[in-house]
Amino acid sequence: METEELKQLAERTRFMREAGIALLAASGLLGLFLLVPMPQRAASETETALASAKTSPAFTDVPVEAKAAIVYDLATGNTLYAKNADAQLPLASLTKLLTVYAALKELPPESLVTIPRTATTLDAPRIFKAGQRLSLSDLARLTLTASLNDGAAAIAEAAAVRSNRSESVLLASAAASLSLSQTYAMNGSGLDVNEAVSGGYGSARDLARLSGAFAQELPYIAEATTLPYAEASSADGASFTVKNTDPIISSVPHILLSKTGFTDLAGGNLSLVFDVGIGHPIAVVVLGSSKEARFTDGAALVAATLAHFAGVPSL
Repeated sequence: METEELKQLAERTRFMREAGIALLAASGLLGLFLLVPMPQRAASETETALASAKTSPAFTDVPVEAKAAIVYDLATGNTLYAKNADAQLPLASLTKLLTVYAALKELPPESLVTIPRTATTLDAPRIFKAGQRLSLSDLARLTLTASLNDGAAAIAEAAAVRSNRSESVLLASAAASLSLSQTYAMNGSGLDVNEAVSGGYGSARDLARLSGAFAQELPYIAEATTLPYAEASSADGASFTVKNTDPIISSVPHILLSKTGFTDLAGGNLSLVFDVGIGHPIAVVVLGSSKEARFTDGAALVAATLAHFAGVPSL
């Protein structure tokens, strides 16, 4: 009996010794685990936007009437200012940027585009006659500069026919290629479909990315949107001169792209891309402002951006 008790005691001692060693080993591993920096969870775009805005004094008191807006650093991917930047809102004629971008992925710039009769019945602004033919490049420059609905409709139809897809699928494909998760369109012009449905939807962040890609990949088209007027001729010799719909282009330094938009559903929209340094483009997008305030909103955000990079609270 005494021998059996000694055996049991020895067994319990061995078990406790082994358990102690295991516990020490586990403690060591835990210590190493705690010493190794844990990978940080990637901040969401909204969190990044808010953090960036909080650390930029230049944007603290900027008056913005728009429902949504963003100042997006296209060179770094940082958001300098955000107001409801991921909200999906009607785009109005900012949709035309997507239309032209999609078309120039399907057709060469020199392709002749025929104005269809259906395009000549759309709401103004419009300037073309049915059957007139212009190069895609010239038609795009006129269309974006003056926000022409007939030109946008003609471009969308020509690209859809070439790609053997519907216009909405064509535009969705272009949006997907740029990872624009909030953007889709039902027509190429952005005109309201009815009193409740817009021709195109997207977020300020998506439009900033689209505008940046457009300015980078299609600078020969984007440049026209930064000038007071655009001129072109049709294949039959008709000449066209259109005025820029953006009155603040001359006040934006090193401007690379400008596009306006306005419908009853959308309100006033504006997209700008400009350089704050050599190869340092910034996108400013305003959605859901008023017809007049979209320009004061845009100008205020441009000024705040310049102050931010100058390292001062305001200019």
